Amino acid sequence: MAPLGNELDVTRTWTKARWRRELRARRFAVPARQRFTEAISLSRQLTSGRIVRPGQTLCAYVPVGSEPGAAQMLDDIAEFGVRVLLPVVAGRGPLEWAWYAGQDSLRPGPFGLREPIGERLSTSALRIADLVLVPALAVDHTGMRLGQGAGYYDQSLPLAAPGTPMVAVVRDPELVDRLPSEPHDVRMTAAVTPNRGLIRFD
Repeated sequence: MAPLGNELDVTRTWTKARWRRELRARRFAVPARQRFTEAISLSRQLTSGRIVRPGQTLCAYVPVGSEPGAAQMLDDIAEFGVRVLLPVVAGRGPLEWAWYAGQDSLRPGPFGLREPIGERLSTSALRIADLVLVPALAVDHTGMRLGQGAGYYDQSLPLAAPGTPMVAVVRDPELVDRLPSEPHDVRMTAAVTPNRGLIRFD
């Protein structure tokens, strides 16, 4: 498979679609044992006190498929004393939100997602978040994020309060030099990876 973003002569002409194909293929190739180890590392990073602190409200998500992390990290974050909001897909518009109340409170949602069964809050609930964890296939050193392409987060993130930290969750090799961008893309303020922890962007 072609090398990723550290070799710009290879990747600088890639479209978002090409990036997504390459990144998905690489994620699917990660052995189950490595995914498990990385999920534990991510949970430790998120409960280290460097990213979110007890008493704060975190907008997070349930990792599915080959996404880094695991549902267990939500329990770890909640036990750390952080209130957790999870997204609920509502049509084609911005995400709605509901409080996380344990893995037994999750049900299957669209696109293979797992969503909370509790009372839905409006799309504006994002404004109460102290920090937003954002799923990503990759993020570059300018904070440009590449998502799955459905556009839900592009619509939702601008609804957060000004200055709210946006942290992309990626595997270590998915922090790359440069990704293609469009005017509607929302830049991340930081990324968190299993081994490097929190990486802030200027």
